[in-house]
Amino acid sequence: MPQVVGVLTRRFGDFATAEDAVQEALLDAVAQWPVEGVPGNPRGWLVHVASRRMTERVRNEQARRLREERVAAQAPPDRRTAPAADDERAADRDDTLTTLFLCCHPALTPASAIALTLRSVGGLTTAEIARAFLVPEATMAQRISRAKQRIKASGVPFRMPLPEERARRLASVLHVLYLIFNEGYASSAGPDLQRVELAREAIRLTRTVHDLLPEDREVAGLLALMLLTDARRPARTGPDGAPTPLAEQDRGLWDGAAVAEGVALVTAALAGGAVGPYQLQAAIAALHDEAATAEETDWPQIFALYGLLERMSDNPMVSLNRAVAAAMAHGARAGLGMLGALEADGRLAGHHRLHTARAHLLEMAGDRHAAVEEYRVAASRTTSIPERDHLTTRAARLAAMDTGEAGDPEGS
Repeated sequence: MPQVVGVLTRRFGDFATAEDAVQEALLDAVAQWPVEGVPGNPRGWLVHVASRRMTERVRNEQARRLREERVAAQAPPDRRTAPAADDERAADRDDTLTTLFLCCHPALTPASAIALTLRSVGGLTTAEIARAFLVPEATMAQRISRAKQRIKASGVPFRMPLPEERARRLASVLHVLYLIFNEGYASSAGPDLQRVELAREAIRLTRTVHDLLPEDREVAGLLALMLLTDARRPARTGPDGAPTPLAEQDRGLWDGAAVAEGVALVTAALAGGAVGPYQLQAAIAALHDEAATAEETDWPQIFALYGLLERMSDNPMVSLNRAVAAAMAHGARAGLGMLGALEADGRLAGHHRLHTARAHLLEMAGDRHAAVEEYRVAASRTTSIPERDHLTTRAARLAAMDTGEAGDPEGS
């Protein structure tokens, strides 16, 4: 609950301890709500309980030096004594954006700032963040812990940064929002393909940043990218929750209003001058969304845009997508050759998306046996249950087709 963390940080001025108190309040909620029922104002309840925890911690710390009665009488109200916990206006105030900018403090490296913000604002687990960064979970846990300590030691006030400070933090803020949206749109683990509330929160926060910085073209590009991608959400899963590939989706289910808004945003952003990576990704998404059918998709243009994006950011996932675009524009073998070079690079070695892409391109090339093997490897390496089931089913169908043709020379 980043909103609750923000309220407590504003009241007490201690970000790390606020996070701990909110976690304890959430544990209380898990124990009490199933028995006593969900309160009418869940967020207010969490603020109230977490504030009590924080107050207890503060008082215990103060008691080491002075008697509790003297400290309570002398403590300044801004940091040592919480305002009334039942103050509904304070509980309903949304401090998420302030928390977001706080976590992206320049005292942290960009990687640490992004990791901390994904944990504190996005609510992602350490394992999910580690997967996003392609690093071991233990490494990421240490990075987040050190980042919290640096924030605490910096003594930075809980407020929105000044304009000159904001500019230094903006790149990290946008990267965080991008990663939160990605985890919401395509969950990296668990029983659900999508975490709708996470994607919506990323869009809401990006809208807020866009309102704050309406002239920033990369902010507009990121918002456009989210809208254009999220517009396909209603068609991404079948009745059983299984993923539906882009080429097989019912485009009539796509959100036309979100597509129109996204296209307008990216068109205006691209007309403004220098182009950034979020604008390029939004332009690619717009080409997908504006195509009436999968067959009408402008793959040569998408391939060219991925080439520009690849030169801009040394990201292996961009190279992976460019290889798929090459296959769609110039044939499966062209894409497979690029995947071979990407595998030799090593950064995606063993990653399920590399095997999924290769399986798809091998299937396009007519090599069903090899495609089946790659689908099976991909299924064994993904931590998303719907994706694993989808890949396993695809492998089984291809294997059945291969077996059927081998056993029936006339193909009847």
